[in-house]
Amino acid sequence: MSTDIQTIQKIAHLARLEFNEAKAEEMLQDMNKILDWMDKLNELDTKNVEPLIHMSEEVNVMREDVSRNTISHEQGLQNAPKKDSDYFRVPKVLE
Repeated sequence: MSTDIQTIQKIAHLARLEFNEAKAEEMLQDMNKILDWMDKLNELDTKNVEPLIHMSEEVNVMREDVSRNTISHEQGLQNAPKKDSDYFRVPKVLE
């Protein structure tokens, strides 16, 4: 499988990329190398290969997500640049 310069230019346009003609030729060569490599992978027999769900067999070792208050309400507001008695004060963003 290979591609042509028009396809490279269309992909560049869709990706909002701009480059000169020499760079387009370089990109064409690189794209063709990638496509040739993908064709080479298609030659492999994968009938008896189970699909991967995850890249490794490791199990999630994260802690349980437990809700808890680590600081008080007053401590949370302590370093706020603007605040009133209970809330952070922020600039209005909606009209």
